[in-house]
Amino acid sequence: MRRGPIHDDDDDHHDAAVARKGRVVTATGGWPELPPILLDELIEEILLRIPARSLVRLRDRICSSWRTLISSSQFAKQHLRRSTTVDPTLTPPLIAYYCIGYACPTIGVFSVPSPVENPPHEPTKVVPYKGRRPRSIIDSCNGLLCLYNVERDDGGLRHGAMLWNPCIGSTSQPVEIGGPLSVSGFGYDHVNDKYKLFGRVYKKSGEYVSRIITFGPNITWRTIEDFSCSMPSPHGTFSLVSSVGIFVNGTGTLNWIFHDCFRYVVVRSLDLVKETYNQFPLPDRDLDDDCFMSPHLCILRGCLAACYENKRTHWTVWLMKEYGVPQSWTKLVVIPHHPLLVNPLAGSPLQPIYIFKNNVLLAKAPNHKFVLLNLNDGSIDFPNIDSSNDGMPKLRPLSKGLSSRNFQLCHESLVSPSHLGLQSCSSEMRLVKPSL
Repeated sequence: MRRGPIHDDDDDHHDAAVARKGRVVTATGGWPELPPILLDELIEEILLRIPARSLVRLRDRICSSWRTLISSSQFAKQHLRRSTTVDPTLTPPLIAYYCIGYACPTIGVFSVPSPVENPPHEPTKVVPYKGRRPRSIIDSCNGLLCLYNVERDDGGLRHGAMLWNPCIGSTSQPVEIGGPLSVSGFGYDHVNDKYKLFGRVYKKSGEYVSRIITFGPNITWRTIEDFSCSMPSPHGTFSLVSSVGIFVNGTGTLNWIFHDCFRYVVVRSLDLVKETYNQFPLPDRDLDDDCFMSPHLCILRGCLAACYENKRTHWTVWLMKEYGVPQSWTKLVVIPHHPLLVNPLAGSPLQPIYIFKNNVLLAKAPNHKFVLLNLNDGSIDFPNIDSSNDGMPKLRPLSKGLSSRNFQLCHESLVSPSHLGLQSCSSEMRLVKPSL
């Protein structure tokens, strides 16, 4: 059916141009024409709703004004704020991994949602990036990965760190640390808008010194109270379990697990804002539980989380709803042991990685495989991850085992090392194009 023109009896000037705020609408006796120009504010609001990876593709293909906007530090912060508080789907999580078995200059990256969203039997592809030298991953924060490397020159071994955003392909010039790291962590000081690297550095004198490196135009070093790998407990001594601290966004803290031989467990935290330490207990264990394996500390749904193995029959995942308040530990889920997951010889806990909206948990299982656990019906699935082109041919495919690799969850963002005032170095990490 043909639609006729809509007339306004109070207006006989149908051919007049009617001025509107920020746009022009021309009445021609028919439907109003589309506005020829969008306000800059409206364009920015639209772009803020587009995923980071799509914005990277748009950045260099539309116009110079879009490129300037998308590349700006302020837009990156706004996009990050929106994607973390309003619409988390804007920053689909990634997993980056590196080889710990032999010197390999590549880092593999793959999409976390892919194993859930792909059709059955369609593998998740790993995207490889190659650097000038082998690098390990300390941690990630707001889309930035903090990489660590050791290289030899005429003066001996040099230890350095650099920041890399795989989403936008930007890296910083390496920063010399001054010695090997025995304990480390990377995070964001939200009060002062600073990214910081913590390291307990071993000096040539045989002593350890704890430092915080603040990334910026003028990189600063600050020596703080030493981070001891042991401390007194009610029944002897607490010992450090993992050397890399878990960063909790919004709190500005790095967190490590300590335990003693009597199974008491605490979290020691470093406040990157105040640069001071604190500690608090993990959830209490059953007194009759004769199974003890150090719990795994991680981040789930934006909260600090801990996964315990209980009585050799199940795992319990706890969330700390209010950071630093022990009374806020809340039981999230109980996962029964499954014959395909348990490996008595592995000596490693279940390691939760990410929970999807449909209540599916991605985890590293004690059998050294990735597993998808449906928390609604208890079913499990082992995702098919194609790592054939990851540049690590000496390792078994990821679909058959995860050994000799370390994995790090990260989120896509537009945050660039150049936004921090760091010199960029685009040749440090390059995307490896697949061979034909």
